[in-house]
Amino acid sequence: MAPGPEQLDRLAACIVEARNVVVLTGAGVSAESGLATFRDPSEAGDALWSRYDPMELATIGAFERDPELVTRWYHWRFTKCADVDPNPGHDALARLERWLTESKSPEAFTLITQNIDGLHQRAGSVRVVELHGTIHTWRCTETGKETPLRDLSFGSFPVRSGDGGLMRPCVVWFGEALPEAALAIAGAALERCDLFMSIGTSATVQPAASFLRIAKHNGARTAEINRDSTPNTAEVDIALPGASGEILPLVLARAERLAGGDPIGDT
Repeated sequence: MAPGPEQLDRLAACIVEARNVVVLTGAGVSAESGLATFRDPSEAGDALWSRYDPMELATIGAFERDPELVTRWYHWRFTKCADVDPNPGHDALARLERWLTESKSPEAFTLITQNIDGLHQRAGSVRVVELHGTIHTWRCTETGKETPLRDLSFGSFPVRSGDGGLMRPCVVWFGEALPEAALAIAGAALERCDLFMSIGTSATVQPAASFLRIAKHNGARTAEINRDSTPNTAEVDIALPGASGEILPLVLARAERLAGGDPIGDT
């Protein structure tokens, strides 16, 4: 069931009234661009990779056993990311960031994402916390030196750095700790926000799944935009079922009217 006008108006009012907004996004936002979610079996539609379980490849153990296989798979995943474009949901969040940081304060918006594809940045988002890392940067397993993926050659697999070490994507594999810096920034943002929005995430992967409760405990209003209900749906103040690319532009249009008619985030 699509959200009604009253629900859209409620979230629009919360955005206009908010002093500090935190948004958490998950794979559902990327899926709207045509990028299958990590756990979606349809991602294995490529004949070569249909034999492999992504959950088993995304580990340090798999990389150590067969670095060529894992490197080839992540290179394939990168090409999939490069083949898709940001969708209206990504664009709306970039617009919202510009409006809040320019009209309220430079720290009035924080986007925390579980996605590694860089689509938020391509849409224009700046204040992005990549909780699970990024596929666009790789690091040497010997020295820890990081290199943009565009500067690497994938003429052979696995890829080695100039120092001779194997290169791996700067993503968080199963069993690895999340980046301390990203967690610290996310934690500070959750403490000061007065509006928290969970968008396109199943709310089942920790610690991100608990962010809504943390924000709510700190007094923030909460909202969820997701195609399906989640463990957090019953706890949020406003639950909007559906796609972010459809709902967010409608919400921003209503927020514009409440804010006096100035286009939100347009430059």
